[in-house]
Amino acid sequence: MDSATVSVQVSEERLTAFIGKVMEDIGGSLAVLLSFLGDQAGVYRTLRDIGPCSTTELARLSKVDERYLREWLSAQAAAGYVIYHPEDDTFSLTPEQAIVLAQEGHPACMQGFFQLLVSQFTTHDKAVATLRSGAGRAWGEHHGCCFCGTDRFFRPGYAANLVDAWLPALEGVTAKLAAGGKVADVGCGHGSSTVLMAQAFPNATFYGYDFHAPSIGMATEKADAAGVAANTRFVTSTAKDIADNGFDLICMFDALHDMGDPVGAARRLRERLKPDGTLMLVEPLAGDHLTDNLHLLGQIFYSASTLICTPASRAQEVGLALGAQAGERRLTEILKEAGFRQVRRATQTAMNMVLEARP
Repeated sequence: MDSATVSVQVSEERLTAFIGKVMEDIGGSLAVLLSFLGDQAGVYRTLRDIGPCSTTELARLSKVDERYLREWLSAQAAAGYVIYHPEDDTFSLTPEQAIVLAQEGHPACMQGFFQLLVSQFTTHDKAVATLRSGAGRAWGEHHGCCFCGTDRFFRPGYAANLVDAWLPALEGVTAKLAAGGKVADVGCGHGSSTVLMAQAFPNATFYGYDFHAPSIGMATEKADAAGVAANTRFVTSTAKDIADNGFDLICMFDALHDMGDPVGAARRLRERLKPDGTLMLVEPLAGDHLTDNLHLLGQIFYSASTLICTPASRAQEVGLALGAQAGERRLTEILKEAGFRQVRRATQTAMNMVLEARP
């Protein structure tokens, strides 16, 4: 009998449960979009600052339309993003909601991630075309909110971990930087990681490299604003085209898996290091097998990789398409193929692994 004609037994219980999960996901996606609107309109910040208030007062202070605001607040209350007080028809944020939705710079603030996600919906037509064709999609082809959202989301994590935990986990690196070392931040984006290091180690010199020229322009502006222009320099360059050498430390933050030729890039960076130099590779935390990553964090990273990371790699030479969930074993193989003799996991967070590699 043709397999297509064989009846399939559908479990009503499993069907109902799966519909429930999908509905929760739909509700979550709408909550993210509306949360982004509230962030951009400044509603969360106003509500955080003034406490429980009526829609009339909140609309006046936030300078938004009251009728739309009422509908937005109702949706947010149903989603659990704000609190509704029926006794006096007011709305408020709990301290925890205020951190996640309105406290810019806090590691738990999710607005940067919301901004990144909204950027992907904005250009969904390009994502569909890329999925069908198998062609690459360059980083620069994404909506501008993708670049800003990425920096906004990762910056608090760098601020919380980079200087106080990640660099000290590397053998002898902080002493070198305190004495005036030379550092490259490859794939620096808007330069947040570079600026943080430059502020912490004023005697050292920091070079930020990225192949996306608008990001390099933004990084230069941020360095000027942070007062570290004297010990930073930003250059539009791919990893394989970096001309400077003699680095004590080379950093890559969530960048290697986006590269078309990660082996060639790592090999070039090894050549740019001093003989006793260190490569610090920060990558998304992942197990070595798909079954290790079948959880919420894995879903998020695989999703971002489908939309951004893997197409970015395919848009470059070689186009290895490593993906954001490569895992420590595969990353170690790439570094050793590039000529690094020693590779170890120096430390990790809930979202990232930090690998230390030496020539």
